[in-house]
Amino acid sequence: MGMKTKKTLGNTITYIVLIIISIIWLFPFVCLFLQSLRSYNEGGGGMVEYLLPKQFSLDSYKFLFSQDSQFVRWYLNTLVIAAFVAVLQTIIVLCVSYALSRMRFKGRTFLMRFWLILGMFPGFLTMICLYFLLKQFGLTQQGAIPGLILISVASSGMGYYVTKGYFDTIPKALDEAARIDGASRARVFLTMIIPMSKPIIIYAALVAFMAPWCDYIFASYVAFGYSDSYNVAVAMQRWVWTNDYQGYFTRFCAGGMLVAVPITILFICLQKYYVEGVTGGAVKG
Repeated sequence: MGMKTKKTLGNTITYIVLIIISIIWLFPFVCLFLQSLRSYNEGGGGMVEYLLPKQFSLDSYKFLFSQDSQFVRWYLNTLVIAAFVAVLQTIIVLCVSYALSRMRFKGRTFLMRFWLILGMFPGFLTMICLYFLLKQFGLTQQGAIPGLILISVASSGMGYYVTKGYFDTIPKALDEAARIDGASRARVFLTMIIPMSKPIIIYAALVAFMAPWCDYIFASYVAFGYSDSYNVAVAMQRWVWTNDYQGYFTRFCAGGMLVAVPITILFICLQKYYVEGVTGGAVKG
């Protein structure tokens, strides 16, 4: 068997494996989309009838935007939380990462190691403590939205690892030259480092946006039964807990499709910068 034949055979096998993996990965999303188009009153049947509705309908999507549903409010709640967290958390992460990358001060190494160890513990271990703390300031139930923003932003500095690694790849000679010319550290950071760090900024913003957008545990705990403060994850979970499971399941699927739209658009538009940010930040730790 010649080298060219081996290469062709290897590529063929690789493509077949990738196609199979893609089908497996896309199958749940296709099912979710098909179920969102199922008529509200259509009953179940065999496997084929369940996967492929007998008649397609937009009733579930119409319900989401009707007066009988609070889906628009829940969607806006989630969008507000995710947007504020993305902006504030990105600013904090950039500032902390720049300080740890460029400055040398007493306790720096200990602080980095302490944050690294502390970040290994899952955040939900502190749920009870955080709930009672937020309750003292009126940031639960009616005030759940600012409370969730505060929870996500408060500890964001500990996520400096990838961003600091990216800053480490930028030559420090640029900082030193600017400092000799009289520029302050803030000016160096804002006018030199930030313009050169577009990939890592986009990476940090995407990661910050995704966390509250998909959050269920903290959101359900802080809102605690006050429906006006629900995000879409909590609200849609309440739907599938109702007695009318068959009807609300189609609405759940329709809501899931709409929830996936912003994340999908962001990743499609910013995929190039996202990959550059991850690979650039992984070069040095």
